[in-house]
Parts: sequence; structure tokens; C-alpha cells
Amino acid sequence: MSKITVHLAQTVDRSYRIEVKPGALDSLAAFILRQRRGSKVFIITDSNVEMLVGRKIQRKMYEAGLETLLLSFPAGEKSKNQRIVHALHTQLLAGDIRRDSLIVALGGGVVGDVAGYVAATISRGVAFIQVPTTLLSQVDSSVGGKVGINHPRGKNLIGAFHQPMAVFVDPDVLRTLPQREFCSGLAEVVKIAAALDRRLFQFLERNAHRVSKSNPKLLTEIISRCVALKAAVVEADEFESGLRRSLNLGHTIGHAIESSTNYSINHGEAVAIGLVTESTVAHRMGLLSSRELDRLISLLKKLGLPTGMPQLRNTTKFFSSLSADKKSVGGRAKYVLLSAIGSCVIGVDVSTTLVQNVVMESRRVR
Repeated sequence: MSKITVHLAQTVDRSYRIEVKPGALDSLAAFILRQRRGSKVFIITDSNVEMLVGRKIQRKMYEAGLETLLLSFPAGEKSKNQRIVHALHTQLLAGDIRRDSLIVALGGGVVGDVAGYVAATISRGVAFIQVPTTLLSQVDSSVGGKVGINHPRGKNLIGAFHQPMAVFVDPDVLRTLPQREFCSGLAEVVKIAAALDRRLFQFLERNAHRVSKSNPKLLTEIISRCVALKAAVVEADEFESGLRRSLNLGHTIGHAIESSTNYSINHGEAVAIGLVTESTVAHRMGLLSSRELDRLISLLKKLGLPTGMPQLRNTTKFFSSLSADKKSVGGRAKYVLLSAIGSCVIGVDVSTTLVQNVVMESRRVR
């Protein structure tokens, strides 16, 4: 009998550049030419972004001498499924995609997740660039390589880790966002600050009244600080075995809200509600002071985000979604809970009764 060991020490540098500045998209084509000269470029976007900036970027690619194909799918969370992925695989293969081709994920979090998952799985993996066009994707989902799709049993249950080749963040594109989508992104900003950086949270408290789509200077600072925090966490824990789980703050409840409302409540709104609900649980367990909980609720309200549970038509689906959460162990959800602004506890086992009580009380009070 032979004993053979497969050593998988990393031999390839997978570091990548994240550019955050107004007008960042103007340098995208030149970057691709420098890095991937001769590659065929496939832009994957959604039906909304295609009309707003997709065709403009495709034209710039052509003008720069890049062979480019633009693919789009219907906008919205409901497109984050295997049927859309299969359709994109088919179109990419028909377009003669090769291992040396490049995919550009142009859009919000759904586009980044779907296009990134397609890039991870087509031809056993091709390079891709994240070009996030929503605040939510700019501060969070475009960085870190988590890509995937939803399943009827829950959100993000099918996916992979596939790091982008680069990320181009242009705050100028946020001017076209509907206000609801802009506010949705602010929930992820609050999450990052609450979980990791007390000073950033204080900065948001002081400047909440100035945060708007028409303040690119302030947005650039906020996005840059969030991205730097996210990048540091990913460097320390790429595959979410420890520290990176802190970025799931608010997401256990949030994902269950999305699934049980059939995504009528968008991701950021669900995360905001999840932050308050889970932090209320933390307070009941003696982990979080009432003052810190009040600060969290106050900031979310100032930024135009919901804080109370919606009317759930299907509470059974809501609680079954908690059990199906990818962080659950033995059918029980494991929570990330705030212990103070800027600090959290990972992997907390919370009684189902306590969660049920907090959820039902939140529906009555707020």
C-alpha cells in the first residue's frame, strides 16, 4: 500500500487591486489591456444596468480594441438561481469562451454573485473583474470572492470562493440608484462598522445627515474605509472559518426574512432588520447594553432604514430558513451577536424560544 500526500501550498499570488474613486470606470478598459491583452471579454450584467451603463462600457471596450460580448439577465434577487446560471453558461459557450477569457461582473450584489459563480464554474474557472454599481455591492459583496446563488431552501446555499482579478468602485454611478437601493447599501455600511470599527460607527453617527448620492467625497471616504476593513478580514480569513464570520452580523435573521417574504424586502432592508433583531437577542442574553442597542437603532433610522420585523405571511418558512442557514450546526442556527459597537461574538447558540419571542415582539412594537 502506498501513502501519497497532496501538498496544496499556494504557489500563485492571488492578490488584487481595489480602486475606489469617482470616474474609476474610465480606466477599466486600459487595465484589461495591460493585464489580459488579446483576451475575449464577456460583460455580464442585469437588464437595468445594461441600459444605464452596460452598453456604454461595452462601446469603450470596442474602442480600446477589446473583443467584447455583453450578456444580461432580468434584474432582481429572483434571478439568482440555477436556471439563469445555466442560460449564461450556454451563452458563454456559444460565444467561444476559453480559459484565458475574462468575465466582467457589472452590477449590484446579485450580478456579482451570479457572474462570479459563473466565472468560477465555466471551463473550471476563468478570471473575472468586479465592477459594483450599487452601494451595497461596493462596500461589501464585491470584495472577498464569495459568489453563489440561492436555492428554494435558502439564500446563498450554492456557491464557491472565487477571488476577482480586480475590483473597480466608482461612486459616481450611485447617482442613478433609486433612493431605496441607496439606503439598502447603507445597511451593509452600518453592519461593517458595528461589527468591526467603533470609530467608523461614530463617524457615521456624526455625518448621517450628510450621507447622500450627491456627496461623492463623503461616499468615497465611507466606501474606502469599509473596503479596507473588509479586505483586512478577507486576508486574515479567506474561507470564512473564523474572523470573517463577523461580517454575517444581521444576516442570519436577514436571510430568513428575504426567503420567507419571497424577496419582496430587499437585502439591505432585511439586514437592517436583522441587525436590530439579533442585537435585541444579544441584549436579552446580557451581551449588549441597552445604550449600544439604542445607538444602533437610532443610526439605522437616521439613514432611512427599517428596524422592525415585517408582517410574515409564512412564519413556518421563516423559522425553517433559520435552520437551513449555511452557518447552522446540527439544524440549529449559530449567530453572530454584538457585544459592543465595534465588537461581536461569533458562533453563539441562541434558544429558539428567545428568537421567537423577540421576533413576535418586534412585529407588535415597531
